[in-house]
Amino acid sequence: MAKHRIFSTAFAKVYPMYVQKAEGKGRTRVEVDQVIRWLTGYTQAGLEQQIAQGTDIETFFAQAPAMHPNTALVKGVVCGVRVEEVEDPLMRKIRIMDKLIDELAKGKAMEKILR
Repeated sequence: MAKHRIFSTAFAKVYPMYVQKAEGKGRTRVEVDQVIRWLTGYTQAGLEQQIAQGTDIETFFAQAPAMHPNTALVKGVVCGVRVEEVEDPLMRKIRIMDKLIDELAKGKAMEKILR
């Protein structure tokens, strides 16, 4: 089976869309970074380095220092897909990140987003 094209998309191409979505709803880039760092274990410098290098999403998650153990608690629907039912591990990580950014943009409290 062919890989989904999002896997080879540069994280630096997706990241500004996350920021735009959050800022459009009154949240900040700092909060977006906090959510991504919580999920992946990257430091701020590490996150910025991944963006600057143009790392693809597959590599971005493969090189993530430590996926947060509470990612299993992220449930719900994003883009019409139930996050907990996504079978492909990489696609599930992408959907979890989408869901967390979605929750941020919808005004959910940071303490609830970072379970």
